[in-house]
Amino acid sequence: MSVLGLRLVPNELWALREPLIPRYPARRQGGGTAPLDDRAVFTAIVYVLTSGCAWRHLPAEFGVSPATAHRRFNVLEPRSRVAAAASGGAGRARPAGDGRLE
Repeated sequence: MSVLGLRLVPNELWALREPLIPRYPARRQGGGTAPLDDRAVFTAIVYVLTSGCAWRHLPAEFGVSPATAHRRFNVLEPRSRVAAAASGGAGRARPAGDGRLE
């Protein structure tokens, strides 16, 4: 893991996040691409979200294609909202301008 990777996703954050990442089992019929390191994919996602860069500009140093990072983000993002809402964290409903919950 690079220095940048450890700054973006320290071991403490990874220990909290890793159990929430879905597993991608090997396909019985074979084929497909080699599995990617889940931490590398998560780190690439964090980079895009914190830097504001476009998915297509994800640096190659993460070892993850922009398409893969974006696809995994779309899988993880709804799970993150549900987990955060269940724990009372970010992602809770906010009042609309007229006091109603959105």
